[in-house]
Amino acid sequence: MSSRTPMNPLYSQPSNLPNRNHNHHKDSQTNIPPSDARPQDPPIPGKEYYPNQPKSLAGIALRAFLLGTTFTLGLLSLSLLLLTTSSPLWRLPFFLSALSLFHFLEFYTTAAYNTPQATVHAYLLTANWPAYAIAHATAFLECLLTNLVFPDSVWAPFGLRPFFLIAGLFLVGLGQTVRSAAMVTAGQSFNHTIQHYRAESHTLVTGGVYAYFRHPSYFGFFWWAIGTQLVMGNVVSLVAYAVVLWYFFSKRIRHEEELLVRFFGQDYEDYRKRVGTMIPFCG
Repeated sequence: MSSRTPMNPLYSQPSNLPNRNHNHHKDSQTNIPPSDARPQDPPIPGKEYYPNQPKSLAGIALRAFLLGTTFTLGLLSLSLLLLTTSSPLWRLPFFLSALSLFHFLEFYTTAAYNTPQATVHAYLLTANWPAYAIAHATAFLECLLTNLVFPDSVWAPFGLRPFFLIAGLFLVGLGQTVRSAAMVTAGQSFNHTIQHYRAESHTLVTGGVYAYFRHPSYFGFFWWAIGTQLVMGNVVSLVAYAVVLWYFFSKRIRHEEELLVRFFGQDYEDYRKRVGTMIPFCG
């Protein structure tokens, strides 16, 4: 007998040595799925994600594509007109680009910071339809016709036209920034429609931009809209925008704050006394 053969009957082969009786071929086959096995089907999305539904992925993609295309074409047209002509019609593609960016950011900030509310309606493209569309179409036509029929007219007195242009650009940038910041700060406490019942996720937000503006999203849109009309040089639409938006927000704020007092009681009363809306004669 070989000297390497153990004489102790209790001897057992070390576990790290291969077992001569072990069928390696059999083990190697156990982890291989049968040839007719199929991969698991991906989970079926809810009905709300299908076309013509509130969270339609096709609808969201189409709106994003159209807004992005309009924004890009607007910027290209704006640049081309400014670089190659002295025409004041650059204001029209500026307006289209500003509108496209506004509506895109409405959805984007909702999707990123208030995901459950990210529906096709979050773009606000059909909000207050058809009055909203009529207002913007009227502003576009006023700017177009004024500059075609009266290209050399100066509506701003005392040579203030450059000042109004700069002020308009500033207000557009400020308004957009404050509105988007309001949606980001509020998160799931923000909603595009007035809530008549307090949700569990609804908290009183008083930090960030809310420390300076009581209704920063309304402040943002009000001054953004005024700014667009200053840039476009519209007189009729400027007055109409100011009057209609002031009336709309004054009613909305009054109604919304009645609900907020009911939701948050004295906390909201104290906040309302401490922070203003920064919309003239509103709230």
